[in-house]
Amino acid sequence: MYNPQLETFLRVADAGSFNKAAEEMYITPTAVIKQINLLESSLDVKLFERTHRGLTLTKAGKSLYQDAKYIIRYCEESVLRAKNAMQSDSSLIRIGTSPMTPAQLLVQLWGKIQVYCPNLKFELVPFENTPENAREILGNLGKNIDVVGGIFDEAMLDLRKCSGLELSREPFCCAVSIHHRLAAKDRLSIEDLYGENLLLMKRNWSSYVDRLRDEIWKNHSQINIVDFDFYNMSIFNRCENSNDILLAIAGWANVHPLLKVIPVDWDYSIPYGLLHSPKPSATVKEFLRAAKKAVLS
Repeated sequence: MYNPQLETFLRVADAGSFNKAAEEMYITPTAVIKQINLLESSLDVKLFERTHRGLTLTKAGKSLYQDAKYIIRYCEESVLRAKNAMQSDSSLIRIGTSPMTPAQLLVQLWGKIQVYCPNLKFELVPFENTPENAREILGNLGKNIDVVGGIFDEAMLDLRKCSGLELSREPFCCAVSIHHRLAAKDRLSIEDLYGENLLLMKRNWSSYVDRLRDEIWKNHSQINIVDFDFYNMSIFNRCENSNDILLAIAGWANVHPLLKVIPVDWDYSIPYGLLHSPKPSATVKEFLRAAKKAVLS
């Protein structure tokens, strides 16, 4: 369904050399080089800079790297959708999961959910959390992923063209490196953040974050707000490497092993729930009703 040379390209890019990629693929370095040459020739772009120190991606290579991952993943999901379409079982709920959208809450609720709809089954569908994937997945819920558990507000739902069922309000916490001076604390006051850099999603991403931002600007100017564009693994790595503080929720405690998520004594939170298609299927509607009852019980 896609050019298999793309997989070779990804292997080489991740390995940083033809020899290492060949070892991982159990083929000869000559065969790997030939595939990359053919791919570069067919695309009419140079993907790698070849030096005595090894391989580095060109700008074209970096661009293709992200797209190739998406293409391969989408093709794999297409095959999965085709197989699912052949099944007579229409009671399957496909739950998207990534480090920033973990499925733990739904897994914990599943026993209660099945009390109300015992015939439902669920399948976890992992995906990479990138801005491109967020647009694609949330804008097409119901195709290969039915629901995603995560934080949201009305602005985000409108932007992503999806709907949300609120299951809880998650208090904003702070994530810090385990080596940070605040990591010894089990709870923070807002004054503990004085003199620190606090990483916040850029304005207009969430009204809930913006309310906290305005409170800090107005009453706690000793905190230095640093904007970023998107919650993904890179921002968690940045938090750990830079010793900055990242606004987080308790559900992200396991995203990065070298970060500690700590509650803060402030009254700020954000809705957490199930993101789904504005026109959910009958099975998804049944699941959403059951999830709401499970939370209320």
